[in-house]
Amino acid sequence: APTNLATHISLTVGNPDAAFEGADVIVEQTYSVPMCHQGYIEPHACVARVDITGRTDLWCCTQGHFAVRHFTSAATGIDLGKIKVTPSEIGGGFGGKTTVYIEPLAVVLAQKAGRPVKMVMDRGDVFRATGAAPGAETRVKLGATRDGKLVAVDVDCLMDSGAYNGAPAAFPAYMATACYKFTDARSTGRSVYTNKPKIHAYRAPSIPQVTLGFELAITELAAELGIDPIEFRLMNAVEEGDANMMGAPYKRIGLRECLEVARNHEHYKSPLSEGVGRGVAMGYWINAGMQSSATLNVSSDGHVAVLTGSPDIGGSRASMALMAAEVLGIPFDHVHPEVAPTDSVGHTDVTGGSRTTLATGEAVIRAAENCVAELCRRAAAEWGVEAGVVAWSQGAAHYGEHSLTFDELASRAGNMGGPLTFSSSLNSTSAAPGFAVHVCDAEVDKETGRTTIVRYTAIQDAGKAIHPDYVEGQMQGGAVQGIGWALNEEYLYNADGVLQNPGFLDYRIPVASDLPYIDTVIVEVPNPLHPFGVKGVGEVPIVPPMPAIAEAVCQSTGVRFRDLPLNPPKIMAELVDL
Repeated sequence: APTNLATHISLTVGNPDAAFEGADVIVEQTYSVPMCHQGYIEPHACVARVDITGRTDLWCCTQGHFAVRHFTSAATGIDLGKIKVTPSEIGGGFGGKTTVYIEPLAVVLAQKAGRPVKMVMDRGDVFRATGAAPGAETRVKLGATRDGKLVAVDVDCLMDSGAYNGAPAAFPAYMATACYKFTDARSTGRSVYTNKPKIHAYRAPSIPQVTLGFELAITELAAELGIDPIEFRLMNAVEEGDANMMGAPYKRIGLRECLEVARNHEHYKSPLSEGVGRGVAMGYWINAGMQSSATLNVSSDGHVAVLTGSPDIGGSRASMALMAAEVLGIPFDHVHPEVAPTDSVGHTDVTGGSRTTLATGEAVIRAAENCVAELCRRAAAEWGVEAGVVAWSQGAAHYGEHSLTFDELASRAGNMGGPLTFSSSLNSTSAAPGFAVHVCDAEVDKETGRTTIVRYTAIQDAGKAIHPDYVEGQMQGGAVQGIGWALNEEYLYNADGVLQNPGFLDYRIPVASDLPYIDTVIVEVPNPLHPFGVKGVGEVPIVPPMPAIAEAVCQSTGVRFRDLPLNPPKIMAELVDL
């Protein structure tokens, strides 16, 4: 029979139906959140040039210029080897700039015109055509014993895929329950076709939507049991050795550490002013590895160029330089990171999935280690000893009383074996999941329905924070985007299905005056699979805000809201009925 069902994935562990029969308390509710846009300030833009030989140069704002090359080749029929893509500095992407829209068109126009062609999408086109995050409706059923043990889980997330199958249903099925121990659970993800624009990735794709429902249901269950929401989460939080819905056991993770920090944080222990509510929520993201490449070029004065294929959308260049400097033992300001065009560095997958510092950083580390090994070999040849007896420390090769510094070896490279250039490419297998806990205080104006975020604290396991300031920035940025989604952001359509708010005047993202300072606590539980203990950090921070804010609004108003965003008209409609 005809259906608009695009995807249906369901995973079951144990026997949840039987487990519910043994539960002392059961909570079952449905929660929803609409489509929203990534909200990047810079629109899509590109410049294309095609010379008389067919060689194509393309400059564009993108999270993955190798992906742009691939998609442009597929769309135009031009050989991959004839296309060179150079990424520009990016004015925000958040998952929305991992594909192509205008780039193949600009290339074809440049072919026909014999002149360079520039194309820029206007804001209305960006909102209508580039792909929002899918809306979702999530039904959650949870069962627990009186003493607070979670014994049964059933979650069903229905996602709005728009007019095309963006396959958003898999992640909710796999990850909805990722923060909790269980023996009996069912997790289902479905997506349906609707007469709306295509969808696309947005920071931790599909997970904020399903987490809204799951975490709010957890909070409601804890309240029903009379257990503090953090204590209930600590009682049921996953730790090393516990398996997720896919049957994979976690290695060393920091969720419990994040919960302990939250429980003992001054924010959580502080008294609330009258009319202010407080919410808590956890978040998870799987984090990616994928393919990355890096090249190190050492100049004769001891400075090092680090070329990678990962566009920098969150400070990754500084992290690459720090890791290279650490391995080589040279000053940070002697390392010069650069995002190279497609024909200047090996293939690198998109900057997304919270993978860049982990995977591309690992390629940089390996290239730097290759450099150190070659410098030790050259020093050993100079001293007439085996390379294995030469040690590298503090930026120099050492053997007995002998030593040669990095700068000395770089200056003599031409006479000791030739240029010092080192590359590494890999398909990373060192990815580890990320976890976070957020605490939010909010106050609702009972006369206007306006919600003010009074205080906000984000706590996250970063594995090892290579550049703590940039990690903090990721945590704050994700929290702010989650605040916007919770309170204001949504696609609004009229009766004819026409988008009514394709611009920042009517599609309101948070600005500085809407927000408090976002306090952060970086928890460091090193990733055992990565040489420096790195875990991805960019996507987890957007996952907990919606349920944390929804609970804070409930505590402030006394009304349980399960359909977001919590804009003033929606809140006032409920308050009027009280």
